[in-house]
Amino acid sequence: MSNHSQREQNGRVDVLLGLQWGDEGKGKVVDVLTPHYDVIARFQGGPNAGHTLEFEGHKYVLRSIPSGIFQGGKVNIIGNGVVLAPDLFMEEAKALEESGHELRSRLRISKKAHLIMPTHRILDAALEASKGKGRVGTTGKGIGPTYTDKISRNGLRVGDIFDNFEEKYAEHKDRHIKTLKSLNYTNYDIADVEEKWMRGIEYLRQFPIIDSEHEVNKLLNEGKSILCEGAQGTMLDVDFGSYPFVTSSNTICAGACSGLGIGPSRVGRVFGIMKAYCTRVGAGPFPTELFDETGAEMRRIGREFGAVTGRERRCGWIDLVALRYAIMINGVTNLIMMKSDVLDSFKEIKACVAYKINGKETRDFPYNIEHGVEPIYETLEGWQTDMTKMTSETQFPEAFKRYIDFLENELKTPISIISIGPDREQTIIRK
Repeated sequence: MSNHSQREQNGRVDVLLGLQWGDEGKGKVVDVLTPHYDVIARFQGGPNAGHTLEFEGHKYVLRSIPSGIFQGGKVNIIGNGVVLAPDLFMEEAKALEESGHELRSRLRISKKAHLIMPTHRILDAALEASKGKGRVGTTGKGIGPTYTDKISRNGLRVGDIFDNFEEKYAEHKDRHIKTLKSLNYTNYDIADVEEKWMRGIEYLRQFPIIDSEHEVNKLLNEGKSILCEGAQGTMLDVDFGSYPFVTSSNTICAGACSGLGIGPSRVGRVFGIMKAYCTRVGAGPFPTELFDETGAEMRRIGREFGAVTGRERRCGWIDLVALRYAIMINGVTNLIMMKSDVLDSFKEIKACVAYKINGKETRDFPYNIEHGVEPIYETLEGWQTDMTKMTSETQFPEAFKRYIDFLENELKTPISIISIGPDREQTIIRK
């Protein structure tokens, strides 16, 4: 049997990830795509990323639990590349259970996922404060310090909760306290947080804690299909994003392989999610950011506030230089465009097609976009039509169809799904 036919006989892995600076709408899309998969797996990130889903009149924000949890009969896996805060996980899971969503039989957690300790959050605040004007704008959830411990081989993992855990925890906590003292950061109290965190550990023990890399590959060999769900976005990737204003993990497609233990040859389709415009939360460069009434209007219509932090998102026109780069890095096969309806009322739509740097025009994303980057725009006619009630692409206004054609031509990748509102039903799958 050929290698190709062998793979056809086995299950498939598709990857879904953000192409911009996060907040693209991944949660909703995972929920829409879930019926086509047996398994949904988160492969990186932590509770700093909120995936918002709206359906049947209810709104849910998931921080660590995969977005496939609402579809009965699906296996949901929190992979080894994720960092997990037991107290926040307990809070999130209990809220879902109270709203009628059974988790214990649907959710599995990797032994190799790293634990976010209470002292990691204090370290996050201390390290951010020590940077002064050079602050990255973290969410303060302890993500960076947890990944730092992981990389420096000092991490505490989910699998450790079954093996002499109290002693291991105390050892890690003491090391963190010494670091905080060296930073002259002593004005903190973690007693209440620590008590809840320990209750979270007990709660965590009630779930299947698995060798996820074996489980994932066994499921594939049984012919199961897996959708890998990323958090944040490509432009926040620790290697390829707008460094140092990035997250602490690999948000790109390759992160699905390392964050779940899947061989690259298993990956099939790569779904790249983008907004019809662009947003960024926190600090960091943003070439197409708008500081005028247009940007404020985008924020108001799009309800651009962080799902977890509530922070106001910065808004701007779509950046095709950054998108072409993200598509290249991830090997994107299908684009998904979110929040198209937010632009419904605009008379003109702009798209950044190139940058001007030191007087020279480039279509390639540069090493540094912090200073001296001038976006070059192409202006298109707006559609000025309410699309939120539309049920088919045949109903799209001609100007919106031209916008789609323009983007597909610039990005050399098909746009397969278009979202025209927050609800599950407001999703158009193109033929």
